Amino acid sequence: MSPPPGPRPAFALPRRRTRSRPRSGPSARPALPAAILLLLAVAARSQVAQRTQEFLDFGAGVLALVSLTASVLWGLAAADRMLLRSAHRLLAQGVHRGLAVAGLGFLALHIWVKVAEGHVGAAAAAVPFTDRARPFLVGLGTLAGYLFVTVAVTGAVRGAFASGGRSRAWRALHMSAYPAWGAALLHGLHSGRPASGWVTAAYALCVAGVAAALVVRLRGARGGGGGGV
Repeated sequence: MSPPPGPRPAFALPRRRTRSRPRSGPSARPALPAAILLLLAVAARSQVAQRTQEFLDFGAGVLALVSLTASVLWGLAAADRMLLRSAHRLLAQGVHRGLAVAGLGFLALHIWVKVAEGHVGAAAAAVPFTDRARPFLVGLGTLAGYLFVTVAVTGAVRGAFASGGRSRAWRALHMSAYPAWGAALLHGLHSGRPASGWVTAAYALCVAGVAAALVVRLRGARGGGGGGV
């Protein structure tokens, strides 16, 4: 008699063949610190840091105003219900918020550079209209900064104003971006050294863009096609 068949052996998976990795050549990591030091030496030799600081001293405020102006324009576009569909309005809102964040970043950089360079004191940058040399113009910039921060915070917590009939309060706070923008424009044009040609052209484009968008927005609101900001 043949012995009873035992348990069948478990199915064995075929072993994967391990490929031998080719030997790599000499690593470039040891040369990386030397390359970084060489780059820093070249930058110091060509006075890149000094030129960058000079540009930020004059250009950070311009970049802040241009970014915040573009944010205002995209915010007006996001409120349009005549030409844009809901998907387009959502995209416009995303661009509006992204530009607002960029504008606040440039604004913080602008304030830091001015305080670090000694053009304005830390107290005058924090408290409006307390600068000794130019209290009104510097105060306009400080006030505009606070208003822009208020607009950004209320925009981020918009859901907290959705209930209890507080949408009008949110709308009023968010609309303070317009007087903040006007104060920032006056501050940028007259508080520092005479503006260059490209800066004046950028400010003029900002004014024309916001004015045109407001005209379109007001016409749409009168025609019943505009929505809330």
